[in-house]
Amino acid sequence: MSLAAGMGAPGGARGAPAAAALNTAGLRQDERAERRMLALLCAPGMLVVLLLLFLPIGWLFWFSVIDGAGTFTAENYARIWHGGAYVAIFVTTFEISLLVTAICLVLGYPLAYCLSQLPSRLAGILLLGVLVPFWTSLLVRTYAWLVLLQRKGLVNDLLIGLGLTDQPLMLVHNTLGVIIGMTHIMLPFLVLPLYVSMRAIDPLLMKAAASLGGRPAAAFWTVFFPLSLPGLVAGLVLTFILCLGFYVTPAILGGGRVQFISQRIYASVSLFPTWGPASALGVVLLTLTGAVLLLSHALLKRWRRHLG
Repeated sequence: MSLAAGMGAPGGARGAPAAAALNTAGLRQDERAERRMLALLCAPGMLVVLLLLFLPIGWLFWFSVIDGAGTFTAENYARIWHGGAYVAIFVTTFEISLLVTAICLVLGYPLAYCLSQLPSRLAGILLLGVLVPFWTSLLVRTYAWLVLLQRKGLVNDLLIGLGLTDQPLMLVHNTLGVIIGMTHIMLPFLVLPLYVSMRAIDPLLMKAAASLGGRPAAAFWTVFFPLSLPGLVAGLVLTFILCLGFYVTPAILGGGRVQFISQRIYASVSLFPTWGPASALGVVLLTLTGAVLLLSHALLKRWRRHLG
């Protein structure tokens, strides 16, 4: 009995690798079949995305390189680089967008951190205060800030009443008014993804760092902050990109003195007989936005590699 078992053992040992290889091949075949099925299921949605996203972008590129006669030209792009006004508008757009993003970071990170440390029920109630602005129209919020910040508005009346100033301050129709309005509108876009990222961090990690002798500040910067970085980068990129396309708030609170590239695109559509100049501005803005996305992705990838 034992002799037969001993004689059959080598054959079974030799057949085990073959069976494992056959099993692996079957799993790979099933995986390929599942991927094909998923591709077929995603095909209608991808077709809709192709029609609604890539075709308009292609149309934008096409109109940026043709003139009124339908011939290819680089005049629309040359007008951007040779005209100092367009470059100045791009610089203004990026400067204010960066400044608003930085202010949202300073205000939003502590707020999201405090919310993430509260009990779930209390944090949910307080989070409604962050979500309330989404229930109000962007135009209404912008005009509300115009009423508050004007020369005879509530803010100037309060400052004069407290004796902080003798005459009304210029808080609107300038860069300051635009920054205030945009910061109020964009702050939730930074807080929400950051809060979700912070909430997913295991609180036991901070306790473990403290038990190993780490001070609260050191534990925060070495444990908590790196784990919250994905949500932070997502919020910063989202905030910055949305700021680049702002139109209503700079137009109202800037009073025509603060020009964003979106306002210039609208003016180009009204000024020129063709859509070429406006399309060229849109292409440049789209290209710069894509560059920001790629740069943020590269920086986040490099940071993860540094941590891991």
